[in-house]
Amino acid sequence: MSEECLYRATIPPVPEGEPRPLWSVMIPTYNCADYLRETLASVLAQDPGPEVMQIEVIDDHSTKDNPAAVVEELGRGRVSFYQQPQNVGYIKNFNTCLQRSHGHFIHLLHGDDGVRDGFYRSLQQSFESRPEIGAAFCRHIYVDEHGHWLWFSTLEQPESGVLNNWLEQIAVVNRLQPPSMVVRRDAYERLGGFDSRISCCAEDWEMWVRIAAHYPVWYEVEPLALYRVHSTSLTGRCARTGQNVRDLRRIVEIVHPYLPTSIATKLSVQARENWAIYAIKYIAPQMLDIGDKVAASTQIQEALKCSHSLKVMKELASLIWETKKFWLKA
Repeated sequence: MSEECLYRATIPPVPEGEPRPLWSVMIPTYNCADYLRETLASVLAQDPGPEVMQIEVIDDHSTKDNPAAVVEELGRGRVSFYQQPQNVGYIKNFNTCLQRSHGHFIHLLHGDDGVRDGFYRSLQQSFESRPEIGAAFCRHIYVDEHGHWLWFSTLEQPESGVLNNWLEQIAVVNRLQPPSMVVRRDAYERLGGFDSRISCCAEDWEMWVRIAAHYPVWYEVEPLALYRVHSTSLTGRCARTGQNVRDLRRIVEIVHPYLPTSIATKLSVQARENWAIYAIKYIAPQMLDIGDKVAASTQIQEALKCSHSLKVMKELASLIWETKKFWLKA
């Protein structure tokens, strides 16, 4: 058994004789019942029926709300509910979602995100037109805590289709968010579940690189998924401790063997530089905006462990200058 297999849950094939819907929409939750209403509503509005789509909420033993009540209210028997007997952490909960799925295509839809009309129809067509692909994703929209649109993800290419050189692109920075991605179940069976060495964030990035190393991936240009950004998110909490950057550095190490030998080192260096810039240019200022100087300093320290490139140092100088101007005005 390889070292990687020790950190990845096994996703066994669906037993013979079990019903096999086309879709499994698996919704992991933890203390997000208010948002879950919107998530379920967005899926149920496109529901093709139980023979075609499994819809299940998998709760990581929430302590602050009652997701079962939301499922009962909105699902009305159409949506299944499973609760962990105790809190197992988000990685194990995600893997439970994969293991409990029965469909050919798995949509892992976090309980605070959502989809727009046409999501399942459009991505189903991508798998039907190109059976060799292992996954397909669409452009996504970032929304705030109230569901207001903030901005769109980058347009990867002008027309829908299989992406060219996708491994080289996804290996240096995460270019998508989980609600936009659908994966063939047999790809998870082959590659395993999410990696337990990642303790805080970006577990999805490692998975997307892993899939891209083994399969072609389809891109849908229409923005059909909604990714929620809010202050209480797991990502926000991790940013305050610097664990987000530590996880990103660890992932760069994990995915290095997935990459073509001739360009693996170059891509890894580029990834570390990109994540250092991300921490300094985006996360550190957010921490300063909420008055958390310690968290901002931690982001900078962790970023510099990723890279000391000229681009990184320029971003750091810019941050220092902008911060200095702010305090002088104050």
